[in-house]
Amino acid sequence: MRDFRRPRALTLARDVGEAARRRLLVTTLLGLSALLGSAAVVNAEAHQEVTVSHGFSNFGELKYGAGEPFAYVNVDAPKGGEISLAAQGNFDSFNIYTRKGVPAAQTGLMYEDLMIAAADDPYGIYCNLCETIEYPDSLDWVIVNLRDDVTFWDGTPMTAEDLAFTVDLFLTQGIAEFRNVFSRYYEAVEVLDGDSVKFTFTEDTPVRDRVGLVALWNPFSKAWFEETGARLDESRSEPFLGTGPYMLKEADFGRSIVYEKNPDWWGSDLPINQGRFNFDTVRIEYFADSAAALEGFKAGEYTYRIENTSRIWATAYNFPAVEEGDVVRETLPDGNITTAQGFIFNLRREKWQDPQVRDAVRMLFNFEWTNETLFYDLYQRPASFWGGSDLAAEGVPDGRERALLEPLVGEGLLSPDILVEPAVLPPENDPSQNLPDRRTLRRAASLLQEAGWVPGDDGMLRNEAGQTLELVIIQVSPAFDRIVNPYVENLRQIGIDARLERIDNAQYVERRRSGDWDLTNHSPGQGFEPSTGLKQWFSSETAGDSSRNLMALRDPAVDRLVDEAISASTLDELRPAVRALDRVLRAHGFWISQWSNQEHWVAYWDMYGRPETIPPLALGTLDFWWFDAEGYARLQAAGALN
Repeated sequence: MRDFRRPRALTLARDVGEAARRRLLVTTLLGLSALLGSAAVVNAEAHQEVTVSHGFSNFGELKYGAGEPFAYVNVDAPKGGEISLAAQGNFDSFNIYTRKGVPAAQTGLMYEDLMIAAADDPYGIYCNLCETIEYPDSLDWVIVNLRDDVTFWDGTPMTAEDLAFTVDLFLTQGIAEFRNVFSRYYEAVEVLDGDSVKFTFTEDTPVRDRVGLVALWNPFSKAWFEETGARLDESRSEPFLGTGPYMLKEADFGRSIVYEKNPDWWGSDLPINQGRFNFDTVRIEYFADSAAALEGFKAGEYTYRIENTSRIWATAYNFPAVEEGDVVRETLPDGNITTAQGFIFNLRREKWQDPQVRDAVRMLFNFEWTNETLFYDLYQRPASFWGGSDLAAEGVPDGRERALLEPLVGEGLLSPDILVEPAVLPPENDPSQNLPDRRTLRRAASLLQEAGWVPGDDGMLRNEAGQTLELVIIQVSPAFDRIVNPYVENLRQIGIDARLERIDNAQYVERRRSGDWDLTNHSPGQGFEPSTGLKQWFSSETAGDSSRNLMALRDPAVDRLVDEAISASTLDELRPAVRALDRVLRAHGFWISQWSNQEHWVAYWDMYGRPETIPPLALGTLDFWWFDAEGYARLQAAGALN
C-alpha cells in the first residue's frame, strides 16, 4: 500500500523548449554509483551508511566541490544591460506545463530546479535550491535539505510545504504522458520539517534515476496557488509565482516579451551562480517568419541571433553592419549529442506501419543533393539518435550488445539480420541531381508494389480499395519549402500522392497533437545518460498521448531494450544497452534523418561578452554571457543602433 502523505505520488508535466529540454534530460536521468567529492557519511537508522552531499554523480566523482563556481564562467562578469532575441510565430500562454495554448519563449528564466547540471560535467548535478541531499547506499530514499534563504518574487520564503504541494499539483493536474511514466515511482513524499522533504521510492523505481527524480522539481508557492485558484492544466496569461532570477516585466501578446532581473533574487550571491544571469533584462521580439526575423536583426530590432539556416549563414551576413564590424559573426563548437532532426512517420496510420513502405519513402530524400545545392555543404546527416558519442551503434553488434539482441531475435521480435548486418545508415544518393538514381527508384517502387501499392492508369499508387498512397507533410516555416518541395517531387515521381501543407503555428500544434499528419519534423536526439526519459520518447506506454513519442511507436523489442538501458548501473552496462537500442530504433525506420550541425552559428551586435572558451554542453547565451556597456556606447556614438 502506497503512503501518499503530503503529498501523494509524483508526475512531471512540462513541455519545455530546447534549452530547458537538455536540463530536463540531464536532471531526470540520474543514477546509482556516486563517489562524491566533499560528501559526509553518517549512519542510518537501518544501519546503512548515509551520504550527505552537495551533489550527485552517476558515474565517478563530481567535478565541482561545495561552494565552487563553475570553471567556464567569468565570475567577474559585469551585471546589467539588455539582451534581445527573436522568436517566431506567436504565443498566448505563460504556462509551459500544459498542452493547452502556445507557450511564451524563455519562460524557464522564471523558475529554478532543486538541482542543476554544469555545462562541462555530463553526469553530475549540484544542489541549487537545496543545501544538501542525503541518501543511503540502497537509494531507497532521498532527503532534500532546502536552503533557508530561498524566496519567491513576493518575498515569501520557499518551504518544504511548497515542494510537497508542487509534487501533488503535478500528480493531479500534470500532463498524462509524465504521470504515466513517473507516478509509479514514489512510495511517499513526506515533509520532515520546514526545510526538509523525504522522497521514498517504490521497488520498481530504477535505482539510477532516483536522485534525478528528486532533482527535477521547481517548487511553486502553495499559498499563491490557493489564493489565485490557478491551475497547472490550463492556459494562463500570467506566469506562476517563481523563485527564478527573472520575472515577467511586460508582454505584448504576439509581439514581444520582456523579462527583468529580480533585484531581490535570493540566489545572487550563491557560489554556483557566480558569473551567471548577468543581464538586467531579456527581451524577446516575435516575428511572423524567418525572413522578417532576419530583417529585424539587420535593423537592430533585436541584437543577438542564433542562426539555424545554412543558406542564411552562407549568404545573408554581408550587410553593412557586418562589414563595418558592428555585428560580430562567430562559429563556436557544440559538444552535445546531435539533435537527430528528421521527418517521422505517423505510425497511428495503417499505411505507415508497413516497414517496406517506410523504407521506400526514406530512400527518396536526397540529402547529398540537398546539402550541396541548398545547404552550401555546411551540414552533416545524422545517422544515430546518439550521434557524436560512444553510445551510437556502429558496425555489426558484438559482445554485450549482441547478447542483448540475440534473445529478441530468438523470440521473433527482431529480424536475424540485426545480428549480421551493420547498423542502419541513411541511404546515399547522387549529389548532382535531386532525383535518386534509377536503381534506387526501382528498389523503392518494388518495395511499394510488394506492400500492395500498384500504379494505376494515372501513374499514382493505389491499394486494393483504390485509395492513393497519400502523404501529407506539415510545416510552419516557409524557409522549409525549398527543401521539402524537391522531396515531394521525388515521392510523386514514383506515384506517391505527396504534398506539403504549410500552416500557421496554432494549426501546426493542434494537428500534431491530434495526429492529423503523415510526416512531420521531430528531433528525438538523446542525452549522455539515457534512462527513464526513454519511455517518454520510445515506449509503447506513451504511444497513446505524448509530445515526445509523437510517432506513436509501439515495439516490444524497443520496450525491452529501453528497460535494459534504464536498469544499467554502470557505464559498461549502459553503453551496450543504448547501442542495441539505437540499432533497433534505426532499423525500425520510423525516422527519416534530415541534417545536423555540430557548431553554434551566432551573430550579435558588438555589445556582448563571453568566456574565451565555451563549455562543450551549452552555448550559454542567457546563462553566462554579459552586456558590454562600452561596446553599446560605441555603437550608439557611431549611429549604428538607435
